[in-house]
Amino acid sequence: MNATIRQAIFARLKEQNPHPTTELEYTTPFELLIAVLLSAQATDVSVNKATRKLYPVANTPETIYALGVDGLIPYIQTIGLFRTKAKNVIETCRILIAEHSSQVPRTREALEALPGVGRKTANVVLNTAFGEATIAVDTHIFRVSNRTGIAPGKNVDIVEEKLLKAVPAEYRMDAHHWLILHGRYTCLARTPKCWNCMIADLCEFKQKTPLPKGA
Repeated sequence: MNATIRQAIFARLKEQNPHPTTELEYTTPFELLIAVLLSAQATDVSVNKATRKLYPVANTPETIYALGVDGLIPYIQTIGLFRTKAKNVIETCRILIAEHSSQVPRTREALEALPGVGRKTANVVLNTAFGEATIAVDTHIFRVSNRTGIAPGKNVDIVEEKLLKAVPAEYRMDAHHWLILHGRYTCLARTPKCWNCMIADLCEFKQKTPLPKGA
């Protein structure tokens, strides 16, 4: 895919959604960090349901740490892997209190040193909370990048590296959100909605595009 086509793709995505953001609900960088930790192998909808109950009770490192693992579990037990996540969240809170004055660190190295925080989670926090032009490659972005031809790659690291080079600079800050939302609602894994896709004519994915229902 050449640069002109990529430019056109992101121009359309921006036109449709000029100010994209995460669908996780948060009000502080710490709330975002915890929500992203909880979202691994879970939907944003399920995480939001849990944090709507948790955050009014505890939404700082100190208050969540005070709950302990057993006290946190009832709030998040509807989310997959909740026991492991509870341990990671409590330990993360301990480290933030002890080593970062209860603040979410703004460096990748410090973020990835937190339990359960990998490169993807760190990228989400750096981009969404701190305004850095990072791209967190999840399953949606990996699929869209490969299927469309924007940035094909065999693994998430390769796709991230290619996206950072391929996405035009003026769109890099919001590219993460546009690609996730496109993968979540249009470029679905099994049955992509090519017939309702604003970039279908620019996409390298070849299939027999089904007609809309009733057509």
